[in-house]
Amino acid sequence: SLASTAITCFTRGLDLRKGTEDVLCPANCPLWQFYVFGDGVYASLSSICGAAIHRGVITNAGGAVRVQTLPGQENYPAVNANGIQSQVLSRWASSFSVTAGAKNTALEAVGRSVSTARPSTGKRPKKTLDKKAGNKDCKADIAFLIDGSYNIGQRRFNLQKNFVGKVAVMLGIGTEGPHVGVVQASEHPKIEFYLKNFTAAKEVLFAIKELGFRGGNSNTGKALKHTAQKFFSLENGARKGIPKIIVVFLDGWPSDDLEEAGIVAREFGVNVFIVSVAKPTTEELGMVQDIGFVDKAVCRNNGFFSYQMPTWFGTTKYVKPLVQKLCSHEQMLCSKTCYNSVNVGFLIDGSSSVGESNFRLVLEFVSNVAKAFEISDIGSKVAAVQFTYDQRTEFGFTDYATKEKVLSAIRNIRYMSGGTATGDAISFTTRNVFGPVKDGPNKNFLIVLTDGQSYDDVRGPAAAAQKAGMTLFSVGVAWAPLDDLKDMASEPRESHTFFTREFTGLEQMVPDIIRGICKDFLDSKQ
Repeated sequence: SLASTAITCFTRGLDLRKGTEDVLCPANCPLWQFYVFGDGVYASLSSICGAAIHRGVITNAGGAVRVQTLPGQENYPAVNANGIQSQVLSRWASSFSVTAGAKNTALEAVGRSVSTARPSTGKRPKKTLDKKAGNKDCKADIAFLIDGSYNIGQRRFNLQKNFVGKVAVMLGIGTEGPHVGVVQASEHPKIEFYLKNFTAAKEVLFAIKELGFRGGNSNTGKALKHTAQKFFSLENGARKGIPKIIVVFLDGWPSDDLEEAGIVAREFGVNVFIVSVAKPTTEELGMVQDIGFVDKAVCRNNGFFSYQMPTWFGTTKYVKPLVQKLCSHEQMLCSKTCYNSVNVGFLIDGSSSVGESNFRLVLEFVSNVAKAFEISDIGSKVAAVQFTYDQRTEFGFTDYATKEKVLSAIRNIRYMSGGTATGDAISFTTRNVFGPVKDGPNKNFLIVLTDGQSYDDVRGPAAAAQKAGMTLFSVGVAWAPLDDLKDMASEPRESHTFFTREFTGLEQMVPDIIRGICKDFLDSKQ
């Protein structure tokens, strides 16, 4: 491999010129002098060697590091790792990542500390690295929503903290294992710490020990809704493709309503568990707003998501069964939402009656619908076909794995101009665009946009598409005959057929189409 470039303790990412570069960090850099911004992805303002130690790629004994230049981003987080406290930066124009560099003879280039570097490459670090990675078989981002109300009181609050601490330790928290955070529910919810704040069990344990009891009403519904909406953002450390879980601890019963919060959590793809302790007695039930509060809030009312403990005393035996539930990746039925588990195909009329300027309005409509979904290689996917008498696949489901790339591909679609053979186009799309993904995990939707009468039969091809598992929405503009639109649409036809006289009317339909896709998605999951 290429010889590495020797750099100093203070060389920054932005001092490098190449996209990928192998560098060599010296030994014994003063840790407290490092400026590091971010975690994993570092702002290019950061010291390279500082970032490499922060990431655990090298120790303070120095060594080879491979630096990869990355685009800029917003919200670089502050994380304490390996003796270095990185800092927050709201935005920077470029970034970099660090991985272990090529072990090559260029080590001599440092000219010093080579001998002292030897012992530290012994067997020990391997073990600590694995411990840092955590339990890789348990993929979960978990918020423990603890009860901080007067119901529970200070003494039981401390027992609750001990129990949550034991669960956290047994989960096997680590960089590649589960990540956890804590929210305290009382009168008003308070996020105590986020997923990104700690990636080691002992740090989490310490943070849990430090939590203070707040007191107040047990507004668990309010806290659950707040957690589902605010806690799991990417900038707060949620990871793509990893189940989001909220474990709600409830001593007694909630002072407010949980039903709406449960709906919001499901909409956001969060799996809600309820751990109820000291369930209300028969006499107390009269004070409970809604006796079925557990069933309304949990992800699915199938018994898996509710967990009972008689008291806060002697809870050790309840730790392991709860951890096993939280690590059952395949049981997390609420992770899939209409936003991250659909394939949406657009069949776009490119006939000459549309015209160039209206065609732009159609593409804008397509973009606005596509924008609503979480597009990624493990999430939702988008494809587009343009048709006249002919069909042209503009891009298929597997061509672009990010929202930015999909939106730019939509913008670059060129208007064909020609006749209208909608039936043929539906058959073409079913075969060539949906065929390759038909056995995949996502639910398939096709949105047909046309502004006129088709020269061929649409009913047969539409029925075949629906038989192949696709849900069809028809969107007609101007001269598109209502009978054709209804013949193409899935049942119930009323809610899958849209029409507007003018192309400018497409914009108003966007929310209804997205809502329609979500409704069909949820109905198919019941």
